Amino acid sequence: MYTITKEFHFSASHQLHGLPEDHQCARLHGHNYVVVIELRAAELNGHGFVRDYLDLAEFKRYVDETLDHRHLNDVLGDDCVTAERLAKHFHDWCHARWPEVAAAKVSETPKTWAEYRP
Repeated sequence: MYTITKEFHFSASHQLHGLPEDHQCARLHGHNYVVVIELRAAELNGHGFVRDYLDLAEFKRYVDETLDHRHLNDVLGDDCVTAERLAKHFHDWCHARWPEVAAAKVSETPKTWAEYRP
């Protein structure tokens, strides 16, 4: 199995509702997000790729135009703002365009990662 990954970055705010009032994530706050999209294939295409990295420019445009420097609760809804749910959102968005997408990982801080892999 061949695997490739590509990393993307954006900055955005969010707020996690339903947490105790004194929980730091209940307050409005922001992150410098890192997103890694993983693609896998048993065979390479005619150019020797799992998928041309240039194809993923569409995801970069989506992130830059829709999410970067936005409030994620407003853009994605209040139920889709945890790192775990963002990972699934990114996986589903990418997989609908590129069937080789196997997983998406999201980091909110340098020490934390959430991954969605069906």
